[in-house]
Amino acid sequence: MRPEERPTPQAPPEFGLVQVWWGDGKGKTTAALGMGFRAAGHGYRVHLLQFMKGGAASVEDVRGEYAAIEQVDGFSYEHSGHYGWHGFADGSDDDDHAARAQGGLERARDIVDGARDDGSTPLPLDGDPTDGVHMLILDEILYAANRGLVDPDDVVDLVESKPDDLELVCTGGHERPTYLTDIADLVTEVRKECHPIDSGQRARKGTEF
Repeated sequence: MRPEERPTPQAPPEFGLVQVWWGDGKGKTTAALGMGFRAAGHGYRVHLLQFMKGGAASVEDVRGEYAAIEQVDGFSYEHSGHYGWHGFADGSDDDDHAARAQGGLERARDIVDGARDDGSTPLPLDGDPTDGVHMLILDEILYAANRGLVDPDDVVDLVESKPDDLELVCTGGHERPTYLTDIADLVTEVRKECHPIDSGQRARKGTEF
C-alpha cells in the first residue's frame, strides 16, 4: 500500500455495540474479520484476540488471516489459545487448553480496560491494543465458554465492564450462548444447511484457514 493510500486515524461515531456470532455453520470468524477489515479501512483501531483456534498444528496453518491482517494499518492480532481442538484427542493437552484460555480472558480484560474513554478519539494505528482500540474481536471465546475453559459468568462480566464506545464482537460455539443473548445488541446464529465436512472434505487452505 502506498503511503498516500494509508488510512488516516479516525474515531468511529457510532461504535459501542455487543455482537454475538454463534452456530454450527461456517462463517463466524469470517464475518468478524470482514468487519475488522472494514473498520480498519476507515482508520479505526481494531484488535483480534483468538481463543483456541483449533484444527491447526501451528501458527503456519492459520497464517492466511494473520498475513492479511499484517498488511492493514490499524488491525492487529494475537493468539491466546492452543492449536488443536480441546477434547479431540489430537495430541494437545486439555489442561493446557484451559490455562491458555484463562490467559486469553485476562488479556481481554486488559484490552477492555485500556479502551476506556477512547471511543471518540482517533488512536495511533500501530499502538499496543492495551493503549486503546475501537473494536475488539474475541474470536472463539464462546467456544471456550461452551467447553468450560472459561466461565460464562466471567464472559458476562467482561461484556458488562466494557466502555460505552467499544465495539465488542464475540464469536464461536455451536451452542446458543444464553448467558449473552439478553445483553447483546446483535445476535446472529450461523446455521449449517450442508457442509462438505459431512462428506469427508477436510478444511481447505485459503477458505477455512
